[in-house]
Amino acid sequence: MAFICSSVVLDTLGSEFDDYTYLPAQGTRGGILLAWKSNTVTITDPLLTMNALAAKVTTATGAPWWLSVVYGPQEDADKIAFMQELRDMRVSCPGPWMVCGDFNLILHDEDKSRGNLNCRMMGRFRRLTIDLMLKEVYLNGRRFTWSNEQSPPTLVHLDRVLCTSDWEDAHADCHLRCLASVV
Repeated sequence: MAFICSSVVLDTLGSEFDDYTYLPAQGTRGGILLAWKSNTVTITDPLLTMNALAAKVTTATGAPWWLSVVYGPQEDADKIAFMQELRDMRVSCPGPWMVCGDFNLILHDEDKSRGNLNCRMMGRFRRLTIDLMLKEVYLNGRRFTWSNEQSPPTLVHLDRVLCTSDWEDAHADCHLRCLASVV
């Protein structure tokens, strides 16, 4: 979707989500929508890149922090560029930081149920998380987040939430739980 209007956001998420920003899709792939309740949170300083949308989040009760929402590419060369994009984004997003979305990258061997693993790409992704000092927020309720819908299926953990230690310290009560899809 190259353009999102308010009525689509309202129809999809409900009237409580009264503000939003988005990164348009590239053809039939990608696209990121970040919507919020303006009486609960303030979102400022949006930064749009090829595969990510970042913004500063401020609530009435806490210190500001950065949120990046990603939709990683599928091709290996594009994945390498995407990881550099995240390195560059970190420079623009100092302080507590959460990065979430579909990375289209595997972090650990056990993130894929069967089939070939791209160990080089997995190593690059692991190095990225180490270099940017990101740790994973554990997903309760589901081991894998994607299926190829074949028989037998290949199941993969591609969607994840990563954060810096200072973000985790400020949000110690944060828990990630899998819910049924509603859209």
